[in-house]
Amino acid sequence: MAGHFEATPDGGAAVALDEVEIAILRSLAVQLLELIGPGEEPTEGEDPLAALFTEGPSEPPADPALARLFPEAYGDEDRELRAASAEFRRFTENDLRTRKREDALTVVQSLDALSPAGDGGAVLALTADQSRGWLGTLNDLRLTIGTRLEVSEEEEGEDGSLYRLPDSDPRKPMVMAYLWLGALQETLVETLMP
Repeated sequence: MAGHFEATPDGGAAVALDEVEIAILRSLAVQLLELIGPGEEPTEGEDPLAALFTEGPSEPPADPALARLFPEAYGDEDRELRAASAEFRRFTENDLRTRKREDALTVVQSLDALSPAGDGGAVLALTADQSRGWLGTLNDLRLTIGTRLEVSEEEEGEDGSLYRLPDSDPRKPMVMAYLWLGALQETLVETLMP
């Protein structure tokens, strides 16, 4: 189980993590929460039904990582498609941000609930719902880090340059995190497949 998720009998997943891995995962999830933003709090006494229909932004985020997490729905080839994308974003981005925040909070809360063993590590056991939240956050973290590193498909392949970065390259720690998150994500996907 060390280093990869395994299916549990109840439909969830489990993984053994050492204290450094726990700290890294927690730190990355908190940074993702900060990137996504706090969200809109309903005004005191506001009609809950009205809050459901609050419109979001119509323009894509300026930050490339956020633009990757909240991409255009239809591209930007012509004015009509840009207008359709803006309309789609206006009615979906707030909900998508909320889901991404909830998933990242699931990661932070499940890591905070761990009881370390004598070696400082612990076994993280997730329910099926928590596993789906973790999967969403692992994907979001990889998209964010990959965007920041400007990773291309060629670099990511097993023969790609990401695997051959010299230790002196300042990107090396983030590349290692990116690759590790990919391995975690892959094994978690395998546990969720019937």
